[in-house]
Amino acid sequence: MSRYCVNEQSSTRPHPASAGSWHGSTPAGSSPSNLKQATTGKEQLGGGCCSAARLRVRDDDMGRGRSEIKRIENPTQRQSTFYKRRDGLFKKARELAVLCDVDLLLLLFSGSGKLYHYLSPTVPTVKDLVERYEAATHSKVWADVRQERRAELEKAERMCELMEKELRFMTVDDGEQYTVPSLELLEHSLEAAVHRVRSEKDRKIGGEIDCLQNIIRGRHEERYGLCDKSLKSVQNFLQIWPQLAHSQAWNNGGEGGGSTPPSGGGGLELKLGFN
Repeated sequence: MSRYCVNEQSSTRPHPASAGSWHGSTPAGSSPSNLKQATTGKEQLGGGCCSAARLRVRDDDMGRGRSEIKRIENPTQRQSTFYKRRDGLFKKARELAVLCDVDLLLLLFSGSGKLYHYLSPTVPTVKDLVERYEAATHSKVWADVRQERRAELEKAERMCELMEKELRFMTVDDGEQYTVPSLELLEHSLEAAVHRVRSEKDRKIGGEIDCLQNIIRGRHEERYGLCDKSLKSVQNFLQIWPQLAHSQAWNNGGEGGGSTPPSGGGGLELKLGFN
């Protein structure tokens, strides 16, 4: 009974060649060479799968999983890498906007603070896309900017009012009635202003005095240098003057027929321009 069941199941089983796997004995109508070729193909297929799996594991171990992304220390190399990556990023953004028909805004600030942006052709302005972003996320980007500008404007207005008040105190109007506290405040303000003016004047005068002293010191150094040069020239001349006088006397004696130079005080006299 069991043998009959096994044979019946094997008769209803699909052909091994169509199933792609072999079980039991060699099927009818198939030669051993065909069986060997099919088995070899199966082994090659299995080997290819194992090789692909090993390659995937090797790529996971040696590939991007272990690469460390950190800041480039060389400024030239960092700038070159920035330009390359920026162009690639903008290219991908253009492709995404054209292929997928999406509205896209890309804002990029470099390390030096320079702005680079890309806006898809389907969006008229950046403001339109930002307003759509605000409506979608229930955030207020422009509202925050306007709030900051309003705060700066209020601060500037307060400063203007304070300066106008101080200016009114500085210029006393005879037609306006001032109270005693206002006049005392005006007096203190004027005294503080006079003190600041005097301090600034003293600082300016001190700076000019230092500048003039430096100029005078430089002129004295130049004059002393010229005096030293003149004195050295006179000393050198006085050192060589006896030799010149002796040579001149020898020449005069030779012309007169004498055989020896004069030994007396008949030499030339040196007259300096000092009385």
